[in-house]
Amino acid sequence: MIRSELIQKIADENPHLTQRDVERIVTTIFEEIIEAMARGDRVELRGFGAFSVKKRDARIGRNPRTGEAVQVEEKHVPFFKTGKQLRDRLNGK
Repeated sequence: MIRSELIQKIADENPHLTQRDVERIVTTIFEEIIEAMARGDRVELRGFGAFSVKKRDARIGRNPRTGEAVQVEEKHVPFFKTGKQLRDRLNGK
Protein backbone atom coordinates (compact mmCIF):
# COMPACT_ATOMS: atom_id res chain seq x y z
CA MET A 1 0.00 0.00 0.00
CA ILE A 2 1.29 3.44 -0.88
CA ARG A 3 0.52 6.74 0.81
CA SER A 4 -2.21 7.79 -1.64
CA GLU A 5 -3.96 4.41 -1.23
CA LEU A 6 -3.86 4.83 2.56
CA ILE A 7 -5.37 8.31 2.29
CA GLN A 8 -8.09 7.06 -0.08
CA LYS A 9 -8.99 4.11 2.20
CA ILE A 10 -9.28 6.34 5.28
CA ALA A 11 -11.36 8.89 3.33
CA ASP A 12 -13.68 6.12 2.06
CA GLU A 13 -14.20 4.75 5.58
CA ASN A 14 -14.84 8.23 7.02
CA PRO A 15 -17.26 10.06 4.70
CA HIS A 16 -17.56 12.97 7.17
CA LEU A 17 -13.90 13.86 6.44
CA THR A 18 -12.79 15.38 3.17
CA GLN A 19 -9.88 13.86 1.30
CA ARG A 20 -7.89 17.05 1.93
CA ASP A 21 -8.46 16.69 5.70
CA VAL A 22 -7.38 13.04 5.66
CA GLU A 23 -4.27 13.94 3.65
CA ARG A 24 -3.40 16.63 6.23
CA ILE A 25 -3.89 14.13 9.10
CA VAL A 26 -1.70 11.46 7.50
CA THR A 27 1.00 14.00 6.63
CA THR A 28 0.99 15.35 10.19
CA ILE A 29 1.35 11.86 11.68
CA PHE A 30 4.27 11.01 9.39
CA GLU A 31 5.96 14.36 10.04
CA GLU A 32 5.68 13.89 13.82
CA ILE A 33 7.23 10.42 13.57
CA ILE A 34 10.07 11.80 11.44
CA GLU A 35 10.69 14.75 13.80
CA ALA A 36 10.73 12.49 16.87
CA MET A 37 13.23 10.14 15.24
CA ALA A 38 15.39 13.08 14.13
CA ARG A 39 15.58 14.10 17.82
CA GLY A 40 16.65 10.55 18.65
CA ASP A 41 13.34 9.64 20.32
CA ARG A 42 11.64 6.27 20.02
CA VAL A 43 8.11 6.16 18.55
CA GLU A 44 5.94 3.28 19.74
CA LEU A 45 2.57 2.41 18.22
CA ARG A 46 1.07 -0.28 20.48
CA GLY A 47 0.17 -3.45 18.61
CA PHE A 48 1.97 -2.26 15.47
CA GLY A 49 5.60 -1.70 16.39
CA ALA A 50 8.28 0.75 17.40
CA PHE A 51 10.47 3.04 15.34
CA SER A 52 13.89 3.96 16.66
CA VAL A 53 17.27 5.19 15.46
CA LYS A 54 20.39 3.03 15.62
CA LYS A 55 23.94 4.30 15.36
CA ARG A 56 26.35 2.53 13.04
CA ASP A 57 29.99 3.12 13.88
CA ALA A 58 32.59 4.20 11.35
CA ARG A 59 34.35 1.29 9.67
CA ILE A 60 36.59 0.26 6.81
CA GLY A 61 34.58 -1.04 3.85
CA ARG A 62 35.54 -2.30 0.42
CA ASN A 63 34.68 -0.98 -3.00
CA PRO A 64 33.09 -4.05 -4.66
CA ARG A 65 34.34 -3.09 -8.11
CA THR A 66 38.00 -2.44 -7.31
CA GLY A 67 38.45 -4.15 -3.94
CA GLU A 68 39.99 -0.94 -2.61
CA ALA A 69 39.55 -0.18 1.10
CA VAL A 70 37.16 2.72 1.73
CA GLN A 71 36.45 4.62 4.96
CA VAL A 72 32.72 4.49 5.78
CA GLU A 73 31.63 7.27 8.13
CA GLU A 74 29.49 6.86 11.24
CA LYS A 75 25.78 7.14 10.48
CA HIS A 76 22.36 6.86 12.03
CA VAL A 77 19.78 4.56 10.45
CA PRO A 78 16.04 4.05 11.10
CA PHE A 79 15.04 0.76 12.72
CA PHE A 80 11.57 -0.80 13.03
CA LYS A 81 10.67 -3.57 15.44
CA THR A 82 7.26 -5.18 14.96
CA GLY A 83 4.82 -5.40 17.82
CA LYS A 84 3.55 -8.75 19.12
CA GLN A 85 0.04 -8.24 17.69
CA LEU A 86 1.39 -7.53 14.17
CA ARG A 87 3.86 -10.41 14.35
CA ASP A 88 1.12 -12.83 15.44
CA ARG A 89 -1.22 -11.67 12.67
CA LEU A 90 1.47 -12.11 10.02
CA ASN A 91 2.13 -15.64 11.27
CA GLY A 92 -1.57 -16.59 11.19
CA LYS A 93 -2.08 -16.80 14.95
